[in-house]
Amino acid sequence: MNAPATATGAGPRRSRRALAAGSAGNFVEWYEFGVYGSFATVVAARFFTPEGGSAAEALVQTYASFALAFFFRPVGAALFGRLGDRIGRRPVLILAVGLMTGATTLIGALPAYDTVGALAPWLLTLLRVVQGLSAGGEFGGAVSLMTEFAPPGRRGLYGSWQSFTVALGLLGGACAAALPATVLTQAQLEDWGWRLPFLLALPMGLGALWLRLGLEETPVFREERKLPPPPAREVVRTIALGAGRIMGWAAAGYTFLVVLPSYLQHSLAASFQQALAATVLANLGFAATIVPAGLLSDRLGRRAVMLTGALLVVVLAVPLLDLLQDPGVSTALKGLAVSGAGAVVGLMAGPGPAMLSEMFPTTVRHTGLGLAYALSNAVFSGCAGLIITETVERTGDVDVPAYYAAAACAVSVPALATLPAGGAGRKAR
Repeated sequence: MNAPATATGAGPRRSRRALAAGSAGNFVEWYEFGVYGSFATVVAARFFTPEGGSAAEALVQTYASFALAFFFRPVGAALFGRLGDRIGRRPVLILAVGLMTGATTLIGALPAYDTVGALAPWLLTLLRVVQGLSAGGEFGGAVSLMTEFAPPGRRGLYGSWQSFTVALGLLGGACAAALPATVLTQAQLEDWGWRLPFLLALPMGLGALWLRLGLEETPVFREERKLPPPPAREVVRTIALGAGRIMGWAAAGYTFLVVLPSYLQHSLAASFQQALAATVLANLGFAATIVPAGLLSDRLGRRAVMLTGALLVVVLAVPLLDLLQDPGVSTALKGLAVSGAGAVVGLMAGPGPAMLSEMFPTTVRHTGLGLAYALSNAVFSGCAGLIITETVERTGDVDVPAYYAAAACAVSVPALATLPAGGAGRKAR
């Protein structure tokens, strides 16, 4: 399926405003995932550990709740995407950020297991489901908005801001978790300090909501909304291909950027502060390469840049984990290694949104790219923590995260190889 030629008719000012509104809401969506990933062990202790339960069992249950939210992303992508393709990108993006802000804030106020017993994990899981639904609608809407407002030949650059604000959100979540972890005692952190970063989502979400209320609808949507959609069978095939192209990005991204803190603590006996420092470094490396990779893909094509990232993960994942496990390696070198891992993921994440956007015409773009992304993330991101933690626990093999990321990227390589060579960003304007 090829996206038809489009012309946004949007001036630079409107393009920048749309980029800001899409980025701000996307930041809030991913900030929460960064906080939740950073506090996975604390959440496990507060919500999933009845008296007599083991820490490992609680961590697996925490990641099961994490995975459940991801499995609701495709539902959200289908529901919100259908609305976005019918009534417009703007109202759906307003609803998505409102739901995510409310759910994240409520997590910070939830009573824990020692207060309400078995009701605590159910309440947490319910809020995670709401977050999954809203996140499912966010990606398709934000990417559609950014790429439909992009100037000709700049969709790679504009689309990369979706991934860049993912990096900023994850980094912001990790930093927000690191601050109370640094200034509070362990007892204070586990009692009430972990709640503060979740509550901080409220003012941030209100700011993103204000920006989105001032949005205009994309000109290309207004022009093409009445065109007949492509056949459903063709859309389904394209969604499957898109999911295959980004599964390596999904698996490696969550392995190195979200699962890393609890993996380092649980499997390598790192302290909470050391694990958070590693996460911050990985996300800094990730953020550093995303926008340059998107810009480069406008010139060289999506295929060259994304294939390079996937192949590097295949080659380097196991050596990276071995380096982190080696007590003889300096802390500085380990920090450089985790930053490099994040940077490699950025090579896939930068061009990825524009690549998906270009696979679908306007009439099904919100739904199609949202479902491709949500399905891939539901399987390969949402399950990453659960699969890795459970497999390491059962086998004792601490290289499992590397095998997981490398295998997913290896499967993505043939799908990415079907992308057109050359400057894909110049074709569909």
